[in-house]
Amino acid sequence: MLRLRRHLRAPVVRCLLGAVACASSAVGSGQDRWADVRVVGPFLCRSEFRLDQVPGVLADLGRLEMDLAGALGLKPAGQTIHVFFFRGQKSYRSYLKQFFPGVPYRRALFLKRNGVGMVFAYRSTQLGVDVRHECTHALLHATLPVVPLWLDEGLAEYFEAPPLERAFGSPHLASVRWMARLGIIPKLEKLEAIGNLDGMGPSEYRNAWAWVHFMLHGPAEARQSLWEFLADLEASTPPGYLSARLRWRLPDLKRQFANHFKRWKR
Repeated sequence: MLRLRRHLRAPVVRCLLGAVACASSAVGSGQDRWADVRVVGPFLCRSEFRLDQVPGVLADLGRLEMDLAGALGLKPAGQTIHVFFFRGQKSYRSYLKQFFPGVPYRRALFLKRNGVGMVFAYRSTQLGVDVRHECTHALLHATLPVVPLWLDEGLAEYFEAPPLERAFGSPHLASVRWMARLGIIPKLEKLEAIGNLDGMGPSEYRNAWAWVHFMLHGPAEARQSLWEFLADLEASTPPGYLSARLRWRLPDLKRQFANHFKRWKR
């Protein structure tokens, strides 16, 4: 199954279980092409250029698993995630064409096959965003047996920002704050009903990010609801709907959501 994301912001393809037949070949092939190979946390990184040229990306990658664990209460992934860095778009295209010829071209890629998680990205001005976003997906799917689509994308949107910009620096924040001041509250139930990425447009990514931000930085009851929901997913316990949990703990959920963004300042 193919999943497309970011209709307006440089789409990224994510191919999940069974989508591609070449995963093991891609991981084990052409070792002499890599100028740099190193382990960063749970990530085994292979790169066509020296990774010390992008120290900020590596630093963020090194703390990403702990950032997720701290924010979400998740256990470490417990498995290796393979990350491939390419020197440019041409090399990246060639590699994907060789190993994943059926995959439409996009700027970055996460796929998982037979338990092996892989992230592919090429060097650009958006490399950090791409790697943080796709590696967030990889960590979530290494820890949880299933992740609701809206939550998967909302968390990736949140953690794609550099660590110091996640709380206050998202490009989504201004529009969500303005909507809250106008009394426009995105419907979480609408996000929960989306079954595939065809239903995720720019507003859905923004709204998914907004609910994640509310749960991570809003009332303690909201964060507790998220943690318990994720714990049930991790234990393969049917979790129900997160919206129902939030409404049970916060009967005035809409007001709490609006007040959170109206008052959110550095």
